[in-house]
Amino acid sequence: MKKLLIALLSISAIGVAIAQTEVEGVSHQSHEIDDGMLEQTDLEKAENAGVAQAEQYNPGGIGGVHSLRGVSELEATRAADDFKKYPREQALSSDYVYQPPLIPHNIRGYEVSLNANKCLACHSWKNAKEMGATKVSVTHYVSREDAVLADVSPRRYFCLQCHVPQANAKPLVENEFKRVDSLQ
Repeated sequence: MKKLLIALLSISAIGVAIAQTEVEGVSHQSHEIDDGMLEQTDLEKAENAGVAQAEQYNPGGIGGVHSLRGVSELEATRAADDFKKYPREQALSSDYVYQPPLIPHNIRGYEVSLNANKCLACHSWKNAKEMGATKVSVTHYVSREDAVLADVSPRRYFCLQCHVPQANAKPLVENEFKRVDSLQ
């Protein structure tokens, strides 16, 4: 809270300096002095002082905001984390009733678009047995009007709306979620 208050005061000081320079008619451009160097105007000095003070009191980033990405500045790009290992040939248990099954394999490069659905190459009723994959649920063949369809319903076509890959990775934030008693 203290850091936030200091940052707000710094911003206020910059605003006051801007207002004073405009009232006094101070030029916003730097003035050239004898040795070829540029002299800062009062406005530029106030802006630089405010930025320096904000950086001093908020080392974690702009406004003291911290990110799950670590200590990198929020605007900066950092290297992506390594890919997590996916459990192979292992069904992942559910934590609550009607939970969409988790995907126990990597899906990098899978196209799921208006034109193609790579998931259905293995999980469709036609291919599941041959591929050794779990069949798409019968609920995916029912329209919103409860009509049974010959193919996957458009509202269930984009698998990644509900199904997500699950890796054994360290949680980014603490999680105290408890699975439903009936599933323990």
